[in-house]
Amino acid sequence: MDPNEPKDPDEPAPFPAGAHDPFPPRGAELAPEVPTSAPDPEPDDRNDWIQSADAHDLPTREPRLKTLGRYAFPPEPPLDEEGEAARDRRWTSRTVIFATLFLLVFNSVSIQSWARQQEPGWITATVQQLSDVWTAQISQLGADQPREGVREAYETARDQRFPGQPDAPPPT
Repeated sequence: MDPNEPKDPDEPAPFPAGAHDPFPPRGAELAPEVPTSAPDPEPDDRNDWIQSADAHDLPTREPRLKTLGRYAFPPEPPLDEEGEAARDRRWTSRTVIFATLFLLVFNSVSIQSWARQQEPGWITATVQQLSDVWTAQISQLGADQPREGVREAYETARDQRFPGQPDAPPPT
C-alpha cells in the first residue's frame, strides 16, 4: 500500500482515535489539577517534604501494555446458565478423578481391606487379587510410606499413657 495514495474518507481507520482512545497523547495530564483550599505552610529548609502533597491526589494510569491488551482482547461475555453448568460439571469431574487417583496411589491398602470384608465370590476374589498386586507395586515405589507414617504416629499417640495409668489394651 502506497502511503501517498489518496484515502477514502468513509474508510475507518485501523485504530479508532478520539474520545474513546485508550492511549492519551504523550505528556497530557490524566487528571485535572484540583486547587487546594489550604494555603501552603512556610517551606521548611531542613527537608524537602511538601505538606500539601497527598499521594491519593496523584494521577494514576495503568501500564500501556495492559491497556493495549484490554483494547485488543476485550473480555468474553459472561456465561449463561448452561455454560456455567458445563463448567461446574468439568470442575467436579476433574476433582473426583484427581481424588480417586490420589487415593489409589496413597491409600491402596483400603482397597485390600474393603475386598477382604466382602462376601466371597469371583468378583471380590478378583478385586482382592488385583488390590494385592497394586499394593505390592505401590509399596515398591514408596508411595505407602506417608500412610504408614501417619498410622504409626496415630498408634504411638493412642498407646501413650499418663503416669500411673494402666497399659493400653491390645489392638483387636
